[in-house]
Amino acid sequence: MERTTGRRPSGAQDKTFLMSSTHLSLHYHLVFRTKNDEPVITSAWRDRLHAYLGGVIRTLGGAPEAIGGVADHVHLLVGLRATHTLADVLRELKSVSSKWVHEEVGVCSFSWQEGYGAFTVSALQLENVRCYIQQEDEHHRTHTFREEYLALLQRSGVEFDERYV
Repeated sequence: MERTTGRRPSGAQDKTFLMSSTHLSLHYHLVFRTKNDEPVITSAWRDRLHAYLGGVIRTLGGAPEAIGGVADHVHLLVGLRATHTLADVLRELKSVSSKWVHEEVGVCSFSWQEGYGAFTVSALQLENVRCYIQQEDEHHRTHTFREEYLALLQRSGVEFDERYV
């Protein structure tokens, strides 16, 4: 293939342009709950858990942009690379953070539910999602997790069966 500058001399034929590098904007809003919806994430260690989750994302090569949550679930806004597999990132994040809670917090029965929600976020919506996550305590004064999660699914156009949410 011939490299071109983007300008063609008058009368020149179309040339195929080469992309010289890869450019990505891959942001995800991740949501997952504690096993059996147990409200075990207490305010005494919640901030430490959120910081730890951010550290795990960084260790995996991602960028934590916002992390929040309440006693029974967490929300993360993360930037990932094209080489990341979303399922692998979530599996590792949940596995190592459960182990951290067992060892550092001493809640040996702690675990996350198997499933999760993952929603793509456009660059134009990053600040809105960041603010949303930072206001989790406020949301849950008036809305249940189920109401919140169903609204996320609906806004994102995700098909679902309410029996399994």
